[in-house]
Amino acid sequence: MKERVLLFIIVFGLGVFIYIFQSYFNTVWGLAFLIAAMTIYALCTNLAYKIKSRKMQKYPLVVNDDFKPFVSIMIPAHNEETVIAQTVENVAKLDYESFEIIVIDDRSTDSTASVIKDLENKYDNVFALIRPKEAFPGKSAVLNDALKYAKGEAILVFDADARVESDFLSKLIPNLEPKDVGAVQARKVIRNKDENLLTRCQNNEMTLDTHFQIGRDSVKGAVELRGNGELIKREAIDDIGGWNNNTITDDLDMSTRLHIKGWDVRFCKDAIVYEEGIIYLLPLYRQRRRWLEGTIRRYLEYAGDILTSKDMPLRVSLDLVAYISQFIMPAWFLMELLIRGFKVLAKDAPPHMLYSSLIIGCIIGIGFFVAARYSLRRYGNLSRLDAFNQAFETSIYLFIIWFPLVLFIGFKILFLKKDMNWGKTAHGLVQREHAIQKAKEKIKLAKEELKKLLLTK
Repeated sequence: MKERVLLFIIVFGLGVFIYIFQSYFNTVWGLAFLIAAMTIYALCTNLAYKIKSRKMQKYPLVVNDDFKPFVSIMIPAHNEETVIAQTVENVAKLDYESFEIIVIDDRSTDSTASVIKDLENKYDNVFALIRPKEAFPGKSAVLNDALKYAKGEAILVFDADARVESDFLSKLIPNLEPKDVGAVQARKVIRNKDENLLTRCQNNEMTLDTHFQIGRDSVKGAVELRGNGELIKREAIDDIGGWNNNTITDDLDMSTRLHIKGWDVRFCKDAIVYEEGIIYLLPLYRQRRRWLEGTIRRYLEYAGDILTSKDMPLRVSLDLVAYISQFIMPAWFLMELLIRGFKVLAKDAPPHMLYSSLIIGCIIGIGFFVAARYSLRRYGNLSRLDAFNQAFETSIYLFIIWFPLVLFIGFKILFLKKDMNWGKTAHGLVQREHAIQKAKEKIKLAKEELKKLLLTK
């Protein structure tokens, strides 16, 4: 109810502001001001990154070889029989000195539990935790249960489809050493990015997110955890009371609570975790719906704490405001068009006023295109032409995926009952698709061989 009331106040207040403001001023200037502020923010973060990079070249980071905390690696698994064994075997090859792997079967209905039991018997540092069927659902509850058994001074969380290089922890750990740092997020990359258009756009989306995360890290802003490849100090987890069982986005919720408590969250672009992209549109929408709903709900839930926190640095607060504007803009833009369209139809405003709003919308789209192309050139190492083409298709992808979802989630929070719909992402689909394809090819070859044999006879 708190989230619904607060969102209603925000939406109603924004609508009244736009309507009244349009009666006396050209509200396009309001949107233009918002765009200018976001541009300045982007330029500042980019400049901060360049300054930081030059400083690192001149004064490289001195790694403290004595900082080797024991790490508990947690891997939740719900119906992950097709991928979990490969993930654990990959993680077990980390070249770090001291770590344990806790694999959690979360009420699976397939053979996940038996698979991880076999892994426990195979590896000395692997512990299998089987949750009962009546256990509280959700990834946060899974991690809280596993935390009771974890021995680590730091907790590393992987998804069931994660893949990493052997030096992953060696690259990530040094970033956690400063006393004020509570967590570090690794860079995420889609490992099956060449599967189809959707997976390519998802990887480009991750690359764009890397660009934004690096910028936020450069100004020591509100860097966010991304669930897969997040390393968190045990002290910080205890300080905020563990994971929130009543959220559908455990990583984003924890990020905000860490910031409120004054903990710094860093981003490490050199440590990469590879994950499986979604190859079908509807499952992708379900996943992104959960991400976006969790993003908006946590801001509404912790709005009072964000505004009143004495521990959160001012730079983090300002960074959060800049980030939240991305979700306000679609609602603002839609209201702008609706109100202007109504006034044009009622002949209370000239048609060119509506066109000016559409032009502003095109400018917003160009801004995302430029950011996507820049990030693909810098972090995706694409040629100028490939970066241009993929930035164009990714901009369309982002508009089709995110713009309607922002409006839908706003509607859902205002008028529908809150649920804990996790929107489970099915892993191993690519492996199944390839296996099916190979099986079909074998059958085809067998038929051809049989045909040749019959013709010979």
